[in-house]
Amino acid sequence: MGYEVQITRGHASLAGDGGGITMEDWNAYLSSDADMRLDGYAQANLEDGEVLRLEGEGIAVWTAYSGHEDDGNMAWFCFDRGAITVNNPDAEILQKMFAIARALRARVVGEEGEEYGEDGTMLTPNPAAALTRSAETMPPKRPWWKIF
Repeated sequence: MGYEVQITRGHASLAGDGGGITMEDWNAYLSSDADMRLDGYAQANLEDGEVLRLEGEGIAVWTAYSGHEDDGNMAWFCFDRGAITVNNPDAEILQKMFAIARALRARVVGEEGEEYGEDGTMLTPNPAAALTRSAETMPPKRPWWKIF
């Protein structure tokens, strides 16, 4: 599965509280950021030659990401149910997420309730979480198609 972090206006959890961001908000943001591209899908070529493709109205890619490769290793941002989610973001992606969150008047929150700041580090750990994570302690970044 991987570790999900989201941009949300909702509560500090990934419990599906809606997130409060609309597709119109997301489209407006994407129109204002030349480094983001709304594709509506994420696609990768697998080692066995098969193609894995996920489709969704709000799937966008950050084209200026330093790890961006045409083979599918890209920073995909997925809009779903009022939040924008990224799987296994590294510090660079967390920083981009914070910039987007700021523009959308939202926050960057991990699935254990921790909140991330401008430099990609954890601001507020969730005291109820058994493990707290930061960009330095998160699992190594893997392409989204290798997390299943």
